[in-house]
Amino acid sequence: MIKLRYICLAVTACAIVSLSSCSNGTPTANTSPAPSTASSPAQVTEAASHNSHGSKAKININTAILSELDKFEAKLGVPALSNKIQASRPYATPEDLVSKKVITQEQFDQIKDSVTVQEVVLTGEAKDVDYMTKLGLMKGHLFVAQELLDKNQPKQAEPHIGHPVEEIYVDVEDQLNERKVKEFKTTLVSLQDLVKSNPKNAKVKTDFTSSVQAVDGAIAALPESQRSKPGFVLQVINGLLDAANSEYGAAIANGKIAAAIEYQDSRGFVIYANDLYKSISSQVAQTSPDANKAIEASFADLVKVWPSAIPPAQPVKTPDDVTKLVKTIEQNSQQVIDKASTQAQQ
Repeated sequence: MIKLRYICLAVTACAIVSLSSCSNGTPTANTSPAPSTASSPAQVTEAASHNSHGSKAKININTAILSELDKFEAKLGVPALSNKIQASRPYATPEDLVSKKVITQEQFDQIKDSVTVQEVVLTGEAKDVDYMTKLGLMKGHLFVAQELLDKNQPKQAEPHIGHPVEEIYVDVEDQLNERKVKEFKTTLVSLQDLVKSNPKNAKVKTDFTSSVQAVDGAIAALPESQRSKPGFVLQVINGLLDAANSEYGAAIANGKIAAAIEYQDSRGFVIYANDLYKSISSQVAQTSPDANKAIEASFADLVKVWPSAIPPAQPVKTPDDVTKLVKTIEQNSQQVIDKASTQAQQ
C-alpha cells in the first residue's frame, strides 16, 4: 500500500498503548470528542505500550497516524483502510466510521472496543516512553531506507525517508521543543528531496548521516540513566514491536507479501527494537534470567522473518506467528517491568 501522508500539528504516535495509573506520570482523559479537524492534538500513543495492568488504550481515529491505523487494516483485512479512515476525518463518534461508509457495521463491530475520538494526555515516564518510541520509529524507517539505498533502490528507500518527517515528526514536535532539541525537520525534508531528485548525488550520504545523528541527538535529550533503565527501555521495545506487528499484518494478504512498504517498515522497527534489547540484556539476565532467555529466543526467531529489506517471494512466517513471538516478548518484558516497579516501591 502506498501511504498517503498528512502534515498536522498533532502529538500522537504509531500504535495502541497502555497507559498506567501506576507510572510516574498519570494520563488524563478528555471526555469530550476530539476537535473536528485532522490537526487536533492527540496524545494517545504507542510508546507506553504496557503497564502493570496490561490494559490497552483505544486508538483515536481523528488523530492516529497511519501506522497506528494499520492495526484496523490488519485485523479486518481491508486494503488501504488506514488511508480511508484518515481521508474521512473528522469523526464526531466512532460510529461515524459506518455512517461515512468507511467500513461496514459488521466490520465496526469487530474493532469498536478499540476505537475512540477522545484524547489522552501523557505525563511523566509515560510521556518520556512515548517520546523515545516515536524517535525509535524514525530510526527504524531510516535504517531500512539506508539498506535500500545501499542496494541501489532509491525509489523504495524514499518512502521510508519520508515517513519520519511526514508521519512522525509532527507528532513529536511539541516534545522536541519542550526538550529544547534543535529542529531537524528541515534536514529530513532535504534528504527526502535529494533522494527523489538525485539519488546518486554524493550529498545523499552526508545528509543521511546528518539525519540519523539528529534523531540520535533528540534521543540523547533523555537522561542516559533513563535510556539505560531496563523497565523504561522495555516499554519502548514493546511499543516498537506493537507497531511492527501491525505493519507486518497489513503487509500480508492471501499468504503473500502484498505491501512491500509495510514489510520494510516492520523490518526496521524489529531490528531497532532488537538492538535496544541487546543494550539492556545483561541487566535483565541478572534480575530475570528466565525472562531474558525467553525474550532473546523470541527475538532470534523474530528477526528471521525479514531476511532482507527486499521482500522474499513468500513470507517466512504468518502474521499470527509474528503476533505470537511479539506477545512472548511483551509478556516476559512485563514481568521484568512489574518486578522493577515492585522493587522500586519497597
